[in-house]
Amino acid sequence: MSFALRLIILILFLVLVEFYVVRKGLRSIKVLFPTLSRKKIKLTAIIGLTWFNLYPLAVIITWTYARIAQTESIAQPDSFFYEYLILYPFWIWIIAVIQVFVILIPADLIKLFLFIPLKKGRDKIRLYHMRLVFVVMAAAAVYVPARIIYDLNSISTRIVEYKKGGLPEALDGFRLTFISDVQADQFTTPRRLQDFIDKVNDTNPDLVLIGGDIITGTSDYLNISAEYLGKIKSKYGVYSCVGDHDNWMYRREYERSVNDVTKALESVNVKMIDNDKVTIDIDTAKVRITFITNTYVERIDSTKLDSLTNHSAGYDLKIFLTHQPREYLINEAHKKDYDLMLVGHTHGGQITILFPFYNFAPTLIETEYVKGDFRFGDMLMIVNRGLGVSLSPVRYNSTPEITLIGIESE
Repeated sequence: MSFALRLIILILFLVLVEFYVVRKGLRSIKVLFPTLSRKKIKLTAIIGLTWFNLYPLAVIITWTYARIAQTESIAQPDSFFYEYLILYPFWIWIIAVIQVFVILIPADLIKLFLFIPLKKGRDKIRLYHMRLVFVVMAAAAVYVPARIIYDLNSISTRIVEYKKGGLPEALDGFRLTFISDVQADQFTTPRRLQDFIDKVNDTNPDLVLIGGDIITGTSDYLNISAEYLGKIKSKYGVYSCVGDHDNWMYRREYERSVNDVTKALESVNVKMIDNDKVTIDIDTAKVRITFITNTYVERIDSTKLDSLTNHSAGYDLKIFLTHQPREYLINEAHKKDYDLMLVGHTHGGQITILFPFYNFAPTLIETEYVKGDFRFGDMLMIVNRGLGVSLSPVRYNSTPEITLIGIESE
């Protein structure tokens, strides 16, 4: 399916969802507040819809222009007014609309189910339903922007304990800090990067591992990202695997992109490892880290994967570090007796729509391993929520995360 067709389908879906939610909201206001002027309500709705949809309109116009003029895609303006008057209002609005939509659809089905057997109580059911619609929309109008602001301005440190039998004394109490998806860009600002690095250093790490995605897109933010990552204080160094976005700094020049990211990180003593393994000596103990590159651009072949994951006895802690939580990589790491598998990529869902007993996130289309810890026998897989954003400039119900893994003797 072409990009243009996917874009058209997405736009049609969002238009239908907006129409449904707005129509429900207007009806509830008219029923619950009959004295309000209908003309004013309609005018307010038209102004609001126009404002909230300026961003997709701008995207359609610039994309069409780029196609007709046969030029590169046009970058978003790095402007305070553009971001806060056009970009963020759209994303807050559309997330709120989708959040309301997934709650109201079941409510409509319940209402329909009750309407069938009941005839005399239909007016009362309709009134209660309108009240529910209003309450849900009012709650979303408060919660959605508040949660987005919180997730864009907060960083959590999650502590995970990993216990292993027969662990050498040198590794008992070892502090491994895992981060991912820094994605420096116009939204992951120097202030956020500094706050992030300060919190990483607050974990007092013995070793820091990064799950890739140092930048989001262009080379404009590479030096900034490297500068701040170079401030990490780690006794046994800082290492990263290759992420998806590390391939995309230059359009279709994937190898050049990874090379330049690797060089920038090397200049600040951060090592980006592309399909290789490293042994770190911790006094008399040995830690083996296997770096596997699995991205949208490059998938490691089975022969090379088998070669990199075959290891002789003698390692006291074995770590499998890759960007994406792919099933075949999980199976390989588990089969080869790794202790820890560390992955990023998912942003913890980035935009997670709340629903009773189950939450929805676009990432679930790709993987069920969205965030947190997963056990596969004796192996613990940790999925880090990362710091940055992608496609959408916001996070919703996905607070950025630093994972501190405490290695302890069982």
